[in-house]
Amino acid sequence: MTNTSFLDKIATVILQDYNDKLTETVIVLPNKRAKIFLVEALKNQTEENIFSPEIISIEDFVQDISGIRAIDPIELLFEFYAVYLSITEKNQQSFELFANWAKTLLQDFNEIDRYLLDPDHVLSYLKDIEDIKKWGIEVENKTQLLENYIDFWKLLPKYYNSLYDHLLEKGIGYQGLIYREAVKNSNNFSKSITGKQFIFAGFNALNASEEKIIQHLIASDQAKIYWDADQTFLNDPYHDAGLFVRRFKESWKHYKSNPFEWIADDFSNTKNIQVIGTPKTIGQAKIAGSIIESINKDNPRESLDNVAIVLGEENLLIPLLYSLPTTVNALNITMGYSGKNNPAQILIAKLFKMHTNALSRTNSSYVFYYKDVLDVLTHPLIEPYANTKALVGIINSNNYTFISHHKLLDLNNNADDLFLFLFQKWENGSIAVLEIISSLLLKVKNNLNNENEEEKIAKTFVYAIFKVINKLINYFSKYNVIDSIETLYAIYKQIIDLAEVSFEGEPLNGLQIMGVLESRVLDFETVIITSMNEGKFPAGKSQNSFIPYDVKRELGLPTFKEKDAIYTYHFYHLLQRAKNIYLLYNTESEGLDAGEKSRFITQLEVEKQPNHTLTHEIYNAVLPDTAYSPMVIPKSEKVMERLKEIAEKGFSPSALTSYIRNPIQFYFQKILRISEVEEVEENIALNTLGTIIHETLRVLYEPFIGKFISEIDIKNCIEKIDSEVLIQFKLVYKEGEIKKGRNLLAFEVAKRNVFNFLKTELESIKSGDAIKILELEKTFERKLEHPSLPFPVLIKGNVDRIEERNGNIRIIDYKTGKVEKTNVTLKSWKGLADDIKNDKIIQVLAYAYMYEANANGKPIEAGIVSFKNLKSGFLPFNFKEDKESIAIINSEIQSNYLEQIVSLLSEILDQTIPFEEKIV
Repeated sequence: MTNTSFLDKIATVILQDYNDKLTETVIVLPNKRAKIFLVEALKNQTEENIFSPEIISIEDFVQDISGIRAIDPIELLFEFYAVYLSITEKNQQSFELFANWAKTLLQDFNEIDRYLLDPDHVLSYLKDIEDIKKWGIEVENKTQLLENYIDFWKLLPKYYNSLYDHLLEKGIGYQGLIYREAVKNSNNFSKSITGKQFIFAGFNALNASEEKIIQHLIASDQAKIYWDADQTFLNDPYHDAGLFVRRFKESWKHYKSNPFEWIADDFSNTKNIQVIGTPKTIGQAKIAGSIIESINKDNPRESLDNVAIVLGEENLLIPLLYSLPTTVNALNITMGYSGKNNPAQILIAKLFKMHTNALSRTNSSYVFYYKDVLDVLTHPLIEPYANTKALVGIINSNNYTFISHHKLLDLNNNADDLFLFLFQKWENGSIAVLEIISSLLLKVKNNLNNENEEEKIAKTFVYAIFKVINKLINYFSKYNVIDSIETLYAIYKQIIDLAEVSFEGEPLNGLQIMGVLESRVLDFETVIITSMNEGKFPAGKSQNSFIPYDVKRELGLPTFKEKDAIYTYHFYHLLQRAKNIYLLYNTESEGLDAGEKSRFITQLEVEKQPNHTLTHEIYNAVLPDTAYSPMVIPKSEKVMERLKEIAEKGFSPSALTSYIRNPIQFYFQKILRISEVEEVEENIALNTLGTIIHETLRVLYEPFIGKFISEIDIKNCIEKIDSEVLIQFKLVYKEGEIKKGRNLLAFEVAKRNVFNFLKTELESIKSGDAIKILELEKTFERKLEHPSLPFPVLIKGNVDRIEERNGNIRIIDYKTGKVEKTNVTLKSWKGLADDIKNDKIIQVLAYAYMYEANANGKPIEAGIVSFKNLKSGFLPFNFKEDKESIAIINSEIQSNYLEQIVSLLSEILDQTIPFEEKIV
């Protein structure tokens, strides 16, 4: 804190003027946080032991006068709903619909009471406005909907009066009601506290109730008020930072004959103001971190007690904490960690999603969607303790898309209590659901260890949500008007915002991180303010009220103008006694987190004080010269051992093409043996569809291996298509859903592809082709020895089909994707193994090389049948030189092919050539 802080001045007044009656003195401040700093200021100014005066916030003070307990917004909503049901005889709304408009109406009731307006006058005024809007509608044209709408406005005074009386009877109330009752009780209160003295300090915007109470106590000579006004704002009739204080100075009777205390002249003093623009929120966090680092470097021995970071947006807190330098050894955070980001809350949200989805399905059975189940089972608070790794594996490998409750329990027959709590049916109403969640959270808590720092923090998060759930159990037991899970979740989402987890810290030591409201009354030497954009700082217009703007102006209720003035005061108060000020804003003008530069920055520039040094900088992220450096992995002895192992077991054609596509991909898949994570295929993948078609054709043709096939054989196969494709779907796709959606289309595509293939086969036989099936889905291998290779290499691969057609051997590779004739046509051998476009050629020629010894000298063709290009039929490899095209694989073609493959294998097996990533 700076030496001339406002609280230091207050402490001096207390010790000088009230030293003999400290126990009878009550200090009223705008918020609770300032109390710690005031006590510290008192401690610093006295050397002897004294009793501290009572220090309370304005809200607690008003509550004491009224004698009414404040209730939270959710409880108030329940109480209002009970009143609503007792008044509304027809067309009663569900709680969820009611809550949509009731929150806004309660906000208006609150404002009416805080500003001591006549509720009947204001609410009947609103009814009259609506009547005028519907003036021209004839009686016979008024619909039931319109009648209900007009009735709603007529009932507003009744809603207000009934709720007011209902709450008063129970001794509870919302803020406005407490303030109105406090004003009514202020005479009795001032009579009951004879001898006590009140000091009101650091206020700016007071509502009518607060004004009345404070003025009454001042007039009774029981109170004094000290403002923290700066003459720069007070004397400028247009400056919003002094809007309220100017009004009070002019309108309060007390100031007609007494001086206005205090008017300071701090803002015009020397200040170094740096305005820094940077793209995005994260950029501001990084810059704030670097500012703190430079402050530490310049003054390594000084603490950061005099430095505050004020966050215009709460969601900047976590990025900021990650951006702070390690030299920050003391820190105090006045904001809580948002309940929305609490890991335990995220688990409960996932549970709600899973069970509400299960309940909303029309099936009579309780069916879970696999993603919901996996989301819950893989949550960090569940996964280490639920022993469900095997269950997750079963769901993924068997393609379970929808799993019934019964099936899920069967799949995990050794389920523990934690698992049973997670998947217990939510069919017995809201309280039963909340009790399940409460038991689940207790179970999770018992799994966590206090010795482990991370688990201790996790326990704190779980406890915060546990309190929320228990609060909801109390509400739902007391107000048994709701029994819909959707409504329960809607209320849970509202209440979770209140479930912040507080950070532990020493409030008076080290760097101070706070929100805008927490900064009231406090002064710092160095201030860093983030999110200085319109819509964030100031917050901007928000018309969350049934009372129109012009009516608010007429009645003296606060509008966005007053709300902006409050923000203006907070901003300028932060600057008032500071010497070094950093204002950070987002330079992006479009997007979710964007907005124009704050008007406050422009105002500082336009109304620049003579002693202020104002600089403006734009920071952009440093872009590296190269966006990404390709990965290069040298071949170690272990890698060479693994390559030798692959060479002995067999290089497949797909392994060779994988290396051509990207050597790093080959390294991961073949050397490190990293396979893709098995996941549920909700929609059939192309490779799965390919497997199903391959397997169906294998089964249909298997009886004819070694035989010539006839027309009747093909016709018999056509009849079996439907049943065989279904069998293969069940074998390959397992529990996957194929009766609807995209999977049903894929099922029909598979049948159509097999049918079209058999049809072209039938036409070939009819046109005189003699087809003899030699092999189906068979693995072949051949050892390749060459002086260029360090050791022999086995070439090994699986061939889809080998047939003898009209005396020629034909090796066929099925492709479910589209292949054109150009994909299997080669014009030059040079660079065959350099281009991935040649992958089909490398593949089919590898099959021809492996089968050569089995061909018994018969001519060999090798090629592709593309199911997406069946009209082109068999697409053989052909070498095109000039105008001549060779489709038969002769010894020259074999020799040229081997030369290219040996060159490729030499590169793969050369220890001096590293695996280098290809950037596409």
